[in-house]
Amino acid sequence: MSEVPVLNVSGLRNADPADRRRVAQALGAACRGPGFFLVTGHGIAPAIVQGMFAAARALFGQPQPARDALSIRRSPHNRGYVALDEEQLDPTKPADRKEAFNIGLDLPPDDPEVLAGRPFRGVNLWPDLPGFRAATLAHFEAAWALGRLLHRGFALDLELPEDWFEDKLDRPIATLRLLRYPAAGGQAAPLGAGAHTDYGNVTVLATDGVPGLEVKRRNGGWEEVPHVPGAFVCNIGDCLMRWTNGVYASTPHRVRAPAAERFSAAFFLDPNPDAVVAALPSCIGPDNPPRWPPISGAANLKEKLDATYAHRRAREGG
Repeated sequence: MSEVPVLNVSGLRNADPADRRRVAQALGAACRGPGFFLVTGHGIAPAIVQGMFAAARALFGQPQPARDALSIRRSPHNRGYVALDEEQLDPTKPADRKEAFNIGLDLPPDDPEVLAGRPFRGVNLWPDLPGFRAATLAHFEAAWALGRLLHRGFALDLELPEDWFEDKLDRPIATLRLLRYPAAGGQAAPLGAGAHTDYGNVTVLATDGVPGLEVKRRNGGWEEVPHVPGAFVCNIGDCLMRWTNGVYASTPHRVRAPAAERFSAAFFLDPNPDAVVAALPSCIGPDNPPRWPPISGAANLKEKLDATYAHRRAREGG
């Protein structure tokens, strides 16, 4: 039986505080337990998800030179295209068999933070594809809204004011990552994505139904995350684990090389760059003193990304 619960979060929008608290308690149990949960009742229209997947298929269907022209190597802000074998999430395994495309908060070139060159405050790199920008930004906005809604539940569970996270997520370092995993082709193949934990607060993942995502059980072994049509797969990242002083747990997960081509879209919600991530009072006690020093949202993500891309530089002899 799956350890990953299916949670209807529509009650977080109800006027009755008891309804909101009931959902918050279920979220808290999932965050303390498997660290993964499936979300229904999210209110995101299927057409938004379908439009995003159509845009992803169009992007990854472009000739390789067109994709390479948007390389993430052109951006110091974690935006753009990642080619097959370019990342290695598990340094003990071969490079990941996936390609990806990242977009972030869509800021204009004259935004003061862009002009100042602040970390993770760059412009997006856009392919020359009709409707791509509108479709992906619609999904970005919808997943961002869902992520903020989940944080209202987290806040209630953590004995905070319900809107405590809101001003820490209003200009977040959020990334929508479109992903394509080629079919394994019946041969032994490297993992689509090596075992890792996510870096931010919470991940909101849309999948196309092709199996592949596996989560590590707390007592050992790997479990395939079930597919529930219309549901999003959500999981806790390292930043929220740090914020909750380890009360909420990020969980290692991986993607097997799929039998058929697989598409997914991960929305990674990190806090605002200047948000201070420090152990919450309700998560500190005699048996659980602060485990990590305070850190900014930007410094936390930079630390994680530097480690990931150090493996790439090492492989390339750089």
